Amino acid sequence: MSIMNSGSFAKALWPGVNAWYGKSYNEYETEFDKLFDKNTSSKAFEEDVGISSFGLAVQKGEGAPISYDSERQSFTTRYQHAVFALGFIITREMMEDDQYDVVGQRKAQGLAFSMRQTKEVIGANVYNRAFNSSYTGGDGSALIASNHANLKGGTWSNQIATAADLSEASLEQACIDIAGFTNDAGLLIAVKPDTLVIPKQYIFEAKRILGSDGRPGTDNNDTNAIKAMGLIPKIVVNHYLTDPDAWFIRTNVPHGMKYFERRADQFDMDNDWDTENAKFKATARYSFGWTDPRGLYGSQGA
Repeated sequence: MSIMNSGSFAKALWPGVNAWYGKSYNEYETEFDKLFDKNTSSKAFEEDVGISSFGLAVQKGEGAPISYDSERQSFTTRYQHAVFALGFIITREMMEDDQYDVVGQRKAQGLAFSMRQTKEVIGANVYNRAFNSSYTGGDGSALIASNHANLKGGTWSNQIATAADLSEASLEQACIDIAGFTNDAGLLIAVKPDTLVIPKQYIFEAKRILGSDGRPGTDNNDTNAIKAMGLIPKIVVNHYLTDPDAWFIRTNVPHGMKYFERRADQFDMDNDWDTENAKFKATARYSFGWTDPRGLYGSQGA
């Protein structure tokens, strides 16, 4: 356990000190909430249980009995809430001599910064591991995969057939693939792209592709069909994505990317009776994941 004493922060005790290097950085606005739909929880974990869909109706011959279909329980996804915590200790003497509350105030700001950064990293890691088969969902496949299982047989894919960098052509193919999504029974469902999620390396390319009226990178006067048709209405840049080539499209499928908040960030302080040290801590409890992988489409990049 690390204890900060007056020697650790000697300059903090000098009158006139009003800023601390490394503790007054600007930070990006909250980004994880653009990657997930927020939910609250009052339990140790949450489970989403899928139900299979009915298939197509069957032509009934004269005098023939009705064909009956049945619903079955589909894949189960568990969101196990984890506690994230961090704290620091300072001595009573240091607090007494801190004329400008530098120690308490600045360290509390640093603690809050760390807690926010932790949540961003944990959330972004769901995307960073999206193609990794070691991190699977309820159907036993990675978040982005070509072998998602249908309960009634067969498989389906939510990744581009040939890995490609972000481009006009790859986004057009993504829109075509998403429009072809089906349910567990193989029936077409009205899935639409909602948000393009990209790392910082694609900021300019995404703007050129989705922001121009004409086709990007050409001399002709063809229309930029993706923009003209409003197929991908939003762009989100996430600074915590680690693969510079990977890109994703969130869709309008319900129960796709989900975040459960079991306990919001709590900041507390207490004193130790024997040492008279002051203890500061921050805790939060939450989980990130996905239920229906149709909520996301992606490419690892070429």
